[in-house]
Parts: sequence; C-alpha cells; structure tokens
Amino acid sequence: MFQSLEAMPPDAILGLIAEYKKDHRADKIDLGVGVYMTPEGMTPVLDVVKVAERFLLETQETKTYIGTFGDIAFCDAMQTMTFGNTGDADRMTTLQGPGGSGCLRVAAGLLMRARPGATVWVSDPTWANHIPLLGGVGLELKPYPYYDTAKHVLREDAMLETLRKAPKGDVVLLHACCHNPSGLDPSEELWRKISEVVVERELVPFIDMAYQGFARDLEADAYSVHFMADKVPEMIVANSCSKNFGLYRDRVGSLSVVCESSASRDIVKSQLSNIVRTVYSVPPDHGAAIVSHVLRDEGLHKSWLVEVAAMRDRMHDMRELLASELRDKAPQHDFSHLLNATGMFCFLGVSQEQVERLKREFGIYMTSNSRINVAGITESNVTYLAESIAAVC
Repeated sequence: MFQSLEAMPPDAILGLIAEYKKDHRADKIDLGVGVYMTPEGMTPVLDVVKVAERFLLETQETKTYIGTFGDIAFCDAMQTMTFGNTGDADRMTTLQGPGGSGCLRVAAGLLMRARPGATVWVSDPTWANHIPLLGGVGLELKPYPYYDTAKHVLREDAMLETLRKAPKGDVVLLHACCHNPSGLDPSEELWRKISEVVVERELVPFIDMAYQGFARDLEADAYSVHFMADKVPEMIVANSCSKNFGLYRDRVGSLSVVCESSASRDIVKSQLSNIVRTVYSVPPDHGAAIVSHVLRDEGLHKSWLVEVAAMRDRMHDMRELLASELRDKAPQHDFSHLLNATGMFCFLGVSQEQVERLKREFGIYMTSNSRINVAGITESNVTYLAESIAAVC
C-alpha cells in the first residue's frame, strides 16, 4: 500500500533548525526558529508557569479525560482576555484546542461544514502553515495584497480594493497583531477601514491572534477583535498561548466563535464538539490548567503581565539595536523599516542569494525570504550580525 506514496518536501523551518544544529561555528546565529529566546539563547519557562505547575502538582487529584471543549475555566478566561468587555457573550462560544494550529484546523472544519468549498482570503504573505492548515480540509484560499517587499510598507489601498471585490459570505483571515512574517500591522485607522469593508461585503472575519501582548499590550493588541465584535454578526478568533505563556510544547490555544444568535451558537457548539471528537477526541489538559490558574489568580496575573512586557521590551530593544548597528555598518542601505515592525518577526529585506551567503559564509540562519526572529539578536552578537549583513549587501 505505502509503495504508492511519494516523499513530502521537508518543512523549511524544521530543515533550517537541523542545519543550524549541525553547524559547529561558535559565532553562528539562529534568526529562523519562531520562539522567544533570552540573551543566552534559551527559551525559558516563565516564573508564573513554574508557580502554577507547583500548584497543580499539589492540588490535582485526577488525570481523567476532560470534555471536548476542554477546561471551561480556561475557556472563560481566554474569552475574556480575547474580547474584553466587548461583544455579546450570549452569542459567543470558546473551546480549548491543541495550540493555535489545532484551533485553526478545527475552525477550518467548521467552515467546511457550514459552506463546503468556502473561499478564505489570506494576506500576501502570510504564515506558511496557514495554507496547509486551512487548504488541507478543502477550503479555497485566495490572496489579498498586504506587504510591499520593495518599499517595506503595507499595501493599504490594494488590500481594501481587493477585499471590496470579495463575494459576500467569503472569509477573510486577518492577523490581530505582530503579523507573521512581515511584522507590520494595520493602524487603528486601517483596522476601522477593514471593518467597514467586512461589514459592507458581509465577510466573515477570521482573526488569528498568536502573539497577543507582544506588540503593544494585551488590550491594544486585541483592538481588531474588540472593534469588530459589536459590528459583525459572525466572527472567528483563534488564540495561541505558545508565545505569551511560553507553552510551546504543551500545545495550548483557544478558538472563539461569535454567532448571529444564541440559538446559532448552540448549533455551532454541537458542530465544534463533533469535529473535536472525530479529530483528537479531547484536548490535552496540563498547559490549559496552567493558563487558567495564572489568569484567575490576581497576583500571578500581574506577575505574568510583567513577564510578557519584559519579553516584548527585549524584542523591541533588539530591533532598535540592529537598526542602529546597520546604520553604522551599512550606511548606504536603508534598514529603517525594521523599526516599523512589531513582535518577533520582520523581513530583513535582502535577496534569497544574500540569505544563502549569510548562512554559508557567516553561519547566520534565516528563512529564504529573509524573515528574521529578532529574539535571536543579542548585545553580544549584533555587531557581528550587522557586519555580516553589510558584507553581503
């Protein structure tokens, strides 16, 4: 049977990780992998997570299955963090999923059941895994203009023009903040214009919020969700706890669906429950129990906000530091666009050939489109990094 199969191409990011590990140069730099790192190159366990894990160790009495929707206390806390005081809670439902990716896949299944072959408009570019996660279930994907690779700005007019031509009832996938891979986010004014088009064309906004807290703060990073929640009859929001809680391997995320009415919500809940049951049965508990405890404990919640701010500030500082070094080491080239991005990622703005040279000659690793993770930059490696970039430019 399996002899009929053909080998799949390796995942680009995983391949890059493997190459980096095999590189024995002492001054190598990893700017490819999408995780937060300390100046020492570690992806830490947050202090509040350790406290919560000790609490669970002492108080948990069973490891029996949880329901298809997961930890209800977690779901309630995530729904509050996602929507704040906006929206009508009677029209909302939130489930716990295995990471943001798992939530995206469940949402894709829901869309296919609601409208087989539905069209989802995705930004050009978008996170590479959006394509197989959504398209793999049979949804049709179409791009809308987003990032100008030459000018390093958002293609605002082209984006709005394209979405205005989208057929009514189509779905538009939006990044709430810290756009992956460009790092450029719509301004609040542009979000309002996008919302107007969504309402006018009766589109269904599908918001992926994987980095809440990494751009400005939790409240500001959810602006798009808050602004649209009262203006659209239906909306989907996928949330990830991988980055802002550092729970990458524990696979924690939430999926929220806003429905036209409470009756519609109940039908959607039954559909979601059925999809979960037929895909992974029930979600894993440990990570969600940690998040639930942190969000519901006042002291831990305040401490968590401090830790998120520290991660956000470090990435902002490293972005500014690299831009400053490049002004000094490569004054003939303009890298000012680095300062306009938020979160972990941005495009360096060099060619694929230059990316390959950086890897081959200097041991600097990034994806072929020059997307870099600024968390891989440190005060000790930034001068070497800037000198290497200047050398290939």
